[in-house]
Amino acid sequence: MTYYSVLEVTPTSEDWIPGYLSAAKTALARHGGRFLARNARHEQIEGQGRTAGLRVLIEWPSEEAAKAFIADREYVPHLKARQAGSESFHWLIEGKDDLA
Repeated sequence: MTYYSVLEVTPTSEDWIPGYLSAAKTALARHGGRFLARNARHEQIEGQGRTAGLRVLIEWPSEEAAKAFIADREYVPHLKARQAGSESFHWLIEGKDDLA
């Protein structure tokens, strides 16, 4: 079943960014992930006070693939650098409609 990662990332430092981008892209591809959106252009149309520098949407072939990406030995140092140099939130969403 398809899963989606939804991330909000607001850098507090830019030191981690150059090394992170290539490593994340390589690890993501290794685990079957695909970027659907990755940009800082977004408009909040409901609610108040939620801001993020970057929003990212990733499609995964399975929950296991998404979790394998997060645990990837080559990616983990870059993940830790991102977490240390940003305010980040990451949701993993199952690609189904429970209300249908």
